[in-house]
Amino acid sequence: MKHTDTIHAHEHWTEIIGPKSSFFDLQIREVWRYRDLLMLLVRRDFVATYKQTILGPVWFFLQPLLTTITYVFVFSEIAKIKTGTVPAVLFYMAGTTLWNYFADCLNKTSTVFRDNAAVFGKVYFPRLIMPLSIIVSNLIKLGIQFLLFLAFWAFFMFTGNTIHPNMTILLLPILVLLMGGLGLGFGMIVSAMTTKYRDLIFLITFGVQLLMYATPIIYPIGSPDISPKVKSILMINPMSPIIETFRYSFLGDGGGVFSWVSLAYSSIFTIVIVLVGTVIFNKVEKSFMDTV
Repeated sequence: MKHTDTIHAHEHWTEIIGPKSSFFDLQIREVWRYRDLLMLLVRRDFVATYKQTILGPVWFFLQPLLTTITYVFVFSEIAKIKTGTVPAVLFYMAGTTLWNYFADCLNKTSTVFRDNAAVFGKVYFPRLIMPLSIIVSNLIKLGIQFLLFLAFWAFFMFTGNTIHPNMTILLLPILVLLMGGLGLGFGMIVSAMTTKYRDLIFLITFGVQLLMYATPIIYPIGSPDISPKVKSILMINPMSPIIETFRYSFLGDGGGVFSWVSLAYSSIFTIVIVLVGTVIFNKVEKSFMDTV
């Protein structure tokens, strides 16, 4: 016994894995310790997605461009939906650029447990690293698509169009943070639920498409054709103030509607959904291998 005690006394473990005692342990410190792994996963996601494609990252530009052209043709030319004094191309590109980021974050985070079950069952690391890597890797795609939007924005602004950017452009980092938080929070909740209810995996993509029509992507929420009651309902969607603030920042009054109250609502909603999603995600990860 004395010899065994001496051996244990000289052992210095670098990692001790044990059950989490607190229900509200968010593992923030643990995630920070594994930040190098986070960046490796971000690089892996970016390289793996376009490694065997012909056009590679060019798809980042083509996706919003083709979507914008489709929206202009269908909603502006055929359906005759007015975008006010703002060119339809800019109006739709502004909405799709932001929506693509949120939708990608939500869709990919929603299947984290299913897609990484083999890895989770073999190697220890904070499971939050996986959904966080999705949010960060999608930032690269958002940045590239935002550059495309800036190119069109600069062209229209310097050709005499009625575009009036303002100081709320400085809120752009906050808007990106809110979108990532919403996608992360909702995605973690859905991912936790899919460990038992697989049907949600098939419903989530369809649900995100429906949610887009409840967000002012293809129509201006400030349009006189939309009643105040409908506007109030649409603004319950936490993504609506984010989209409207972005358009207002870059396009002016004719592009979007800005309200500090609405933006504060989106911020509070995001904080709550991220905390709830993290708690649920951490709780499910302890036993999800028995159900996945």
